[in-house]
Amino acid sequence: MGRLTTHVLDTSAGSPGAGIAITLDWLDAGERRRLVETVTNMDGRCDAPVLEGRAFRTGTYELTFAVGAYFRAGGTPLPHPAFLDDVVIRFGVASRDEHYHVPLLISPYGYSTYRGS
Repeated sequence: MGRLTTHVLDTSAGSPGAGIAITLDWLDAGERRRLVETVTNMDGRCDAPVLEGRAFRTGTYELTFAVGAYFRAGGTPLPHPAFLDDVVIRFGVASRDEHYHVPLLISPYGYSTYRGS
């Protein structure tokens, strides 16, 4: 069985993105289903896979990272409204037997992601 994992790196500070709230939604036939709510640990990772086993299936998902709240909590001055508040990554899972790792690299004014390993 496959699984979904993620981690966050704060490239503006050169450190893990600790304490970032993350949600995972599954999108199906125009409907959204909330599957997971979690928070990154001190290493910028989740303590367990975000999704695995029978719950991990093919389809379209959205990971939402509350990066604005993270930067504000860390004392980073942000304009109002912040340029980035929630970063939403919509991605597809084509095989439920593979490991999908979706890392996020953030700064107050930009982000990048990729399918990692």
